[in-house]
Amino acid sequence: MLNHANLERNSDFLKFLFSLKRSHKRVVSMLLDSLFLLTAFWCALFVRLDVVNILSLGDFWALGFSLIPISILGFYRLGLYRTVLRYLGFQALDAIFWGVFFSTVSLVLISYFFKIPIPRTVPVIYAAFALIFVGGSRAFIRSLVGTGLKRIGEPVVIYGAGVAGRQLMTALVQSHEYYPFAFVDDDASLHGTVIQGVHVHSPSIIKKLIREKKATKVLLALPSASRSRRQDIILSLEPLAVQILTLPSMADLVSGNKLYSDIKEVEIDDLLGRDAVAPRRELMTANITGKVVMVTGAGGSIGSELCRQILILQPKKLVLFEISEFGLYAIEKQLISTAKQLDIDVKIVPMLGSVQRENRVQAVMEVFRVQTVYHAAAYKHVPLVEQNVVEGVRNNVFGTLYTAKAAIAANVETFVLISTDKAVRPTNIMGTTKRMAELVLQALADESHNTRFCMVRFGNVLGSSGSVVPLFKKQIALGGPVTVTHPEITRFFMTIPEASQLVIQAGAMGKGGDVFVLDMGKSVKIVDLASKMIRLSGFEVKDSTHPDGDISIEFTGLRPGEKLYEELLIGDDVTGTEHERIMTANELCLSWADLEPILSRLDMACHNFDHEGIRDLLINTPTGFSPTDGICDLVWQAKAISQDKTSKVVNLVS
Repeated sequence: MLNHANLERNSDFLKFLFSLKRSHKRVVSMLLDSLFLLTAFWCALFVRLDVVNILSLGDFWALGFSLIPISILGFYRLGLYRTVLRYLGFQALDAIFWGVFFSTVSLVLISYFFKIPIPRTVPVIYAAFALIFVGGSRAFIRSLVGTGLKRIGEPVVIYGAGVAGRQLMTALVQSHEYYPFAFVDDDASLHGTVIQGVHVHSPSIIKKLIREKKATKVLLALPSASRSRRQDIILSLEPLAVQILTLPSMADLVSGNKLYSDIKEVEIDDLLGRDAVAPRRELMTANITGKVVMVTGAGGSIGSELCRQILILQPKKLVLFEISEFGLYAIEKQLISTAKQLDIDVKIVPMLGSVQRENRVQAVMEVFRVQTVYHAAAYKHVPLVEQNVVEGVRNNVFGTLYTAKAAIAANVETFVLISTDKAVRPTNIMGTTKRMAELVLQALADESHNTRFCMVRFGNVLGSSGSVVPLFKKQIALGGPVTVTHPEITRFFMTIPEASQLVIQAGAMGKGGDVFVLDMGKSVKIVDLASKMIRLSGFEVKDSTHPDGDISIEFTGLRPGEKLYEELLIGDDVTGTEHERIMTANELCLSWADLEPILSRLDMACHNFDHEGIRDLLINTPTGFSPTDGICDLVWQAKAISQDKTSKVVNLVS
């Protein structure tokens, strides 16, 4: 109890000391150093002369008071008072050493010129005392920072005792939120060492450390580790059911965008264990730098990230085409702010409009002389498109057709369609309409014009609207349950920035009619992803084997049109490209002469809300459409119910 009270008093004193203004702290430091140097001077005389009445000698008093201001000036010039005490390092120690050396030389020179007799050993003894008082006092206060201030707060373990871990430790000791009580590190040479009063341990005993201190969090201080390495560490910590927090990336730390104290939850892309390949500059700039670029669906998840990537590559103009007023406002504001921060001179053109209005799209392309188009405008949520069939077909098929025709009329050089893995052997309307959009571009690519068409097909992107990851996070924060459609469902995942960069690079490699497929890595079992997210949030999964767990996983059943497994290729005819993450698929396509009448009939069926006709056309066109459910369109179902009721009434009357 007494030791705890002393720690609290030390903490209160240090808090007061560190709360002073910087100028006041310097004055306090100078006054204390003056007292230390004067004490060191008299101690040196007492040790050497051993005379009680030495204090009555006026020459020594004059010598001492002459020495102090000169010494303090030397310390000041050496930068000692610019050092932040809590971050005391080798530079400060260097300043203390040379400051004491300067003070000692000053002592010798003053005594010589003013003929004040002092023994030759006094300067040496004085230097020793000065180093002890000036340097030792700072080391003592610095040690109190690491011991007295941080024995309160939530106990945590820091994984990584390197530079980042030490910086994180320094940042955390100033807060009241966390108390770092242990380091763990894979480097065996660090085991048993002590950093700022905190011991470094082997990861093999982390479970014991967590149990002893009842810690609920582990802070990963490995900003420069590869994603695969981070995945290995995270998976090793997963069974502990503690919350895993991590430092920002080294790039963010170096750029100043993030601080060591900006710890955050583990990103799900760390669980994928896939290191992003650095984008190739020549492919990134080929269709963008110095050109007029247009992004349709600019306010969406993929469209907005494409805009951010494109802006950095400095196009001549960036045309944002978006049907959502708020989405357009948000991305324009963000891009203007980014351009200002990065000092990029790019004209940003916000355009409201629908891709279903060909004359509007063509007018925009012609007026601004668009050279490259990234077509990201689409309805992508499987259940919603399943319930709104006509609009899904209108937007995804005919929106692509009209935008492509407008691009041809406006002499656009390159047109890149953002496609999806759901276009492969689709079981739903959304995937089928995206495959139809691919067929449209493949057919148009063979026609005579100046526009080069290509398509890029990939799976789910982490963090996009409607993604399971933000849904799971929200459900975990609310205490569960976490909902998964099926125990066996799997999906491919990729980060939005990586997907956007690969789309840009694939577009630069297109020759005309290409279907590019991105390497998505291994598919992820969604129930395993949910379990990992629960455990890494510091909770136990509640199930039959762990009835006392915290959060349960509930299976809701597959939604209309949803597949258990997604594919990226229709067939096996795939070839590599110059980029290791981009492949090209050689798949069945139709000529424009064959496709045009199909599109005409599809247009008429949409106009007449003929859902049976729409489904028949989509099935009979070589899209691979194999529906697993009946017609789910809400308008069609409502009409069917109404007609059924009317039929029953007629039968009763008759």
